[in-house]
Amino acid sequence: MIYRRRDVRAQFTGAPVPEDVLERVLAAAHAAPSVGLSQPWDFIVIESVRTRKAFSDHVGHERALFASTLSGDRAARFTQIKIDGVMESTLSVVVTYDSQRGAPGVLGRHSIADAGLYSACLAIENLWLAATAEGLGVGWVSFYRERMVQDLLGIPDGIRPVAWLCLGPVTHHEAVPDLERHSWAHRRPLRQAVHREAWRPAGQGRAAGPA
Repeated sequence: MIYRRRDVRAQFTGAPVPEDVLERVLAAAHAAPSVGLSQPWDFIVIESVRTRKAFSDHVGHERALFASTLSGDRAARFTQIKIDGVMESTLSVVVTYDSQRGAPGVLGRHSIADAGLYSACLAIENLWLAATAEGLGVGWVSFYRERMVQDLLGIPDGIRPVAWLCLGPVTHHEAVPDLERHSWAHRRPLRQAVHREAWRPAGQGRAAGPA
């Protein structure tokens, strides 16, 4: 599932997601590890076409703002990239983060405040892998302003909408991620990401082993 998983945008069919399948996907997300067992996430399931259309319009506005910062080849490449499947997917799931869940004194968070946010991201990864195993696609939309989503969905102040995820059956999962297919970005090899014992700049070999 790890290597089959894709950020899906164009392959959604719009077919229904059976309720038992959705329950399994959400249960997998809810089973994620969390700092201090705080479980700081919530999941807002959105099927309303009206709500999704309002969000889709906002995404389009943010896409245009980003496009205006590009020029040349980069701008040309971006015009070919689809950034969301909000209206094509069956439904959306917004994952939120509540920094006050389990507070005060969340065990393990006293020195790393973001550990709670990392926990919400683990729930997102669990959801993504479970959805892939169920034959569904997931697309993470990041072209939005948090305040807009809070207002649209009635999310209280202090609770962050961490991810707007498009979810639904797909025709297929691409073998190569969209951004690589459009030559927007390319994966770096694992060997460039692994350091031994201490940080070493790329190309400078391994750090010395234990003394």
